[in-house]
Amino acid sequence: MATASTETEVMARARAADPAAWRELYERIGGRLLVWLRAHPHLDASVEPQDIANEAWCTAAARVAEFTGDADAFAGWIFGIARHHLLNTNRRAQRRATAPAGDDPRWLPGAWGSFVDDSAELTVQLDWIQSLLLQLPTREAEVVACLDVVGLDVAATAAALDISGNAVRVSHHRALRRLRHILAGPTTPQPPVIGFAHPVRRTAP
Repeated sequence: MATASTETEVMARARAADPAAWRELYERIGGRLLVWLRAHPHLDASVEPQDIANEAWCTAAARVAEFTGDADAFAGWIFGIARHHLLNTNRRAQRRATAPAGDDPRWLPGAWGSFVDDSAELTVQLDWIQSLLLQLPTREAEVVACLDVVGLDVAATAAALDISGNAVRVSHHRALRRLRHILAGPTTPQPPVIGFAHPVRRTAP
């Protein structure tokens, strides 16, 4: 595990536009960010999760001087940037009447993006996860996606969703209670046999 000094050094090099530092940040965060974006509804079929991820990285590079914190905190920051871009994309799609008026653009059933670039196993896993998240209130679903799907910690999740750490914990507790009830239902789809392998280990909230 990287030490605090190493984390600080990586961010210092990233602020100085060191390509190696940005490559290291991308290797740590890029895969998780893409999975997280793919676990959210997309109302514009012309915009892929990868497009939003790329936009988030470009924004982060342009605004990195504004960021304070280590590489772990950077994850929450860039997830928040990506979420902002995703919400703006969905709002634009709504204004173009590509989605039914009045629906929440953050969590619209039936609006999941395509996963054609994923392996068959990951597609099955994400489909099952999505079917559960769509049954949760928006905030609870977003918290579960951050904590349990891509392994962010509480602090990074709070930064990504622009809420307090306490709000993260409360929403997570409610979501898990709700999911237990959903999974106990007789009509709930069973998890895929292959299971879901978390991309990283996270610190328990």
